[in-house]
Amino acid sequence: MYQWRKFEFFEEKYGGKSSIPEDVTAGKIECCSSGRGKVVIGCDDGTVSLLDRGLKFNFSFQSHSSSVLFLQHLKQRNFLVTVGEDEQISPQQSAMCLKVFDLDKMQSEGTSAATTPDCIGILRIFTNQFPEANITSFLVLEEAPPILLMAIGLDNGCIYCIKGDIARERITRFKLQVDNVSDKSHSSITGLGFRVDGQALQLFAVTPDSVSLFSMHNQPPRRQTLDQIGCNFNSVTMSDRLELIIGRPEAVYFYEVDGRGPCWAFEGEKKFLGWFRGYLLCVIADQRTGKDTFNVYDLKNRLIAHSLVVKEVSHMLCEWGNIILIMTDKSTLCIGEKDMESKLDMLFKKNLYTVAINLVQSQQADAAATAEVLRKYGDHLYSKQDYDEAMAQYISTIGHLEPSYVIQKFLDAQRIYNLTSYLEKLHEKGLASKDHTTLLLNCYTKLKDVEKLNVFIKSEDGAGEHKFDVETAIRVCRAANYHEHAMYVAKKAGRHELYLKILLEDLGRYEEALQYISSLEPSQAGVTVKEYGKILIEHKPVKTIEILMRLCTEDGESTKRESSSSTYLTMLPSPVDFLNIFIHHPPSLMDFLEKYTDKVKDSPAQVEIHNTLLELYLSNDLNFPSISQASNGVDHTLKARSGSLVMPKAESKLKSSADRKDTSKERDRMERCEKGLRLLKSAWPSDLEQPLYDVDLAIILCEMNAFKDGLLYLYEKMKLYKEVIACYMQSQDHEGLIACCKKLGDSGKGGDPSLWADLLKYFGELGEDCSKEVKDVLTYIERDDILPPIIVLQTLSRNPCLTLSVIKDYIARKLEQESKLIEEDRRAIEKYQEDSLTMRKEIQDLRTNARIFQLSKCTACTFTLDLPAVHFMCMHSFHQRCLGDNEKECPECAPEYRSVLETKRSLEQNSKDQDRFFQQVKSSKDGFSVIAEYFGKGIISKTSNGSTGTGRTGDTSSSSGF
Repeated sequence: MYQWRKFEFFEEKYGGKSSIPEDVTAGKIECCSSGRGKVVIGCDDGTVSLLDRGLKFNFSFQSHSSSVLFLQHLKQRNFLVTVGEDEQISPQQSAMCLKVFDLDKMQSEGTSAATTPDCIGILRIFTNQFPEANITSFLVLEEAPPILLMAIGLDNGCIYCIKGDIARERITRFKLQVDNVSDKSHSSITGLGFRVDGQALQLFAVTPDSVSLFSMHNQPPRRQTLDQIGCNFNSVTMSDRLELIIGRPEAVYFYEVDGRGPCWAFEGEKKFLGWFRGYLLCVIADQRTGKDTFNVYDLKNRLIAHSLVVKEVSHMLCEWGNIILIMTDKSTLCIGEKDMESKLDMLFKKNLYTVAINLVQSQQADAAATAEVLRKYGDHLYSKQDYDEAMAQYISTIGHLEPSYVIQKFLDAQRIYNLTSYLEKLHEKGLASKDHTTLLLNCYTKLKDVEKLNVFIKSEDGAGEHKFDVETAIRVCRAANYHEHAMYVAKKAGRHELYLKILLEDLGRYEEALQYISSLEPSQAGVTVKEYGKILIEHKPVKTIEILMRLCTEDGESTKRESSSSTYLTMLPSPVDFLNIFIHHPPSLMDFLEKYTDKVKDSPAQVEIHNTLLELYLSNDLNFPSISQASNGVDHTLKARSGSLVMPKAESKLKSSADRKDTSKERDRMERCEKGLRLLKSAWPSDLEQPLYDVDLAIILCEMNAFKDGLLYLYEKMKLYKEVIACYMQSQDHEGLIACCKKLGDSGKGGDPSLWADLLKYFGELGEDCSKEVKDVLTYIERDDILPPIIVLQTLSRNPCLTLSVIKDYIARKLEQESKLIEEDRRAIEKYQEDSLTMRKEIQDLRTNARIFQLSKCTACTFTLDLPAVHFMCMHSFHQRCLGDNEKECPECAPEYRSVLETKRSLEQNSKDQDRFFQQVKSSKDGFSVIAEYFGKGIISKTSNGSTGTGRTGDTSSSSGF
């Protein structure tokens, strides 16, 4: 093994000048143990000393009277188990005994200040059943507390085992026999080792000539010989993987439960063997120099971590993270492992990067530290231009090293292969960003490596998802004209909008795009049509409209198609959502909406749909203004540039072609206007108060596009009759105007008679001869007595083109009619005057003359009138018994008189209701007659002069504020 590299991964502690304290040097050191932060030393004078960190003396006590041969400091409990010689009580009993001390319980020794641990158990090792022999090895196993299992190896090949609670003296003894060799030098137990694997407990036993294994879980324990070679004392140890290690002059052997394992050919006599943190410790005697060498072997990395020539070693143990060697002259050597950073710096200086990598991996360093070593190794290889191997190291750092560090080094075109492999690994581990995907795809496209591109694009992980950013991959593939790959990625990732974008914008495969949209779910299809519908409408309008109809009406499912519930319709896309895709193709929009309205009668969006259809129907030109202006501009420019060059014959052809276009355009417009009028009427059923479209918008559209029929219908439907005749007036359609007034001005049919007054005013201000029309108007004004003649004369006098002959007959009839009315009024006045005079005379007579009552019969019962009788001034007489109590009014005349009083009271009350008075004046044909009526009824009287006057009662009417 001389070819193994030697390193100084360990260093001496305490300056290399430490020794056993003087308090321990009284006797020879027989045994040592360590654990729980202490080093325990047993001497031949029976004393046991405990040392703290730095080998500083703590305390000592007398454990045995003669000598301490073996001791072990337990790990789980702070117990110390010793084997030594005490005073022999009788010849039959052996002086060899075993003691257990509790180091947590101290007791003072007599009057002295010294203290000693509490001895909780003393046990004689040899008995009649277990004869005495020389003890060669000793080992304690801590089972479940307080159970201890102690194995004592003897020079006769026997192993005495004691198991139980020694403090309570509940123990069992049994004996194990290794072999029956008569020569004790070849049968001595030179080493013991416990192996606990789950419930299985096994004991390794080593002699100079054999290695045995006892299965302690079997009863009785079963022995198995693992090898026919053994070793001497102090050359046995156990690894941290529970392997038995023995050292022989030719090699070091490892044993497991099934036999010999690996063998390491370290030459030289092994005086001491140990195990420390995965390192094999050996004190080897060099036959050539006669000196001892202490080596620390790293078996995983096949190197010597430390090598040191030492004096003669008497004991070797490990504590406080150090290796402690005790020499025969009681000097000590403490060796500690250097930190990882120091070891790595040492290796980096020697460019031993592979050793450094193996070292950090074997010592289970964190991933970041390992990645840093790999990075430095990669940098070293890169500097030597070993790019392939350098990239292998950089790939191992993925996840810890920033990818840009590596990418910058390999951006050179000559290193594109290495860069590609690195980026591939980056994507495999799911650590690639969008930029990394872009770079990798660019590498593939530059290398023209379609095969690798296919593998990368079509590879999927367990979840079925791509290991790269989908949008980035599609973008790069499109830029490099790898459209099929981009489409594959988009389709696999469910990015339908990107898939269609490639089909439509890059490849122009419109039919395939429509088929793909048809295969999608309705919700996804709706989204894609909204985004790319403009292109599809431009190139495939008919099929695009078919898809829209399926989306908005769900033709694919008959059960749903038959259902017309509003709840289901609200779940479907609305045609309004797709209006923007028809922005440059209004005819297609009109076609789509017409088909939809024919199929769906109660759509939630029917108001918006009807509004849009009205706008399309009523517009003068279906093209947008910007487009029409642009086309007109081009035409004018062409005409200007080629006007002097075009021949007269060509000009005539162009003119005839333009005329045909204008005719077709006008015909199309007329058809659309007819559709618009039908829609205005059909969308406003008679049973609805409001139409299924925006009335204000419809009026604006009709006015903007001079659609008179629509305006007339809307105004008439909204009962805006004045606006209706205003339309006729604006177009100067006198015949239609009069016909309209005949229809809308008939009060008997709910019309507005005031329309004739407006019509007369119109003709009066027209400024042209309209005698025929005026005569017609006067006929209806006269029939319904709409205006007084004076107003008619004033109105018509403003038109200088009208002569008196137009109204001659009307005035004559009116004068005759007025004369008759005057005569009737005169006769009525004379009658009222006569009645009033008669009443006044009667009143005067009642006031001045006596009344003679000559009735002989009672008015009530018609019997002969006798006393007591009651006579009223109205000349009615009654028996007193025929009248009620306190009856002061004539029963015959009282009802009539009360009605007169009630009427008077009502009139007085109405005189205070000014709103009612003015309303009657306003609504009456002749407002003056209403005022005259109020005066005639005495409702309106003169206001009283002065504030001192009191209100008059009786026959005088109350004052009013009119």
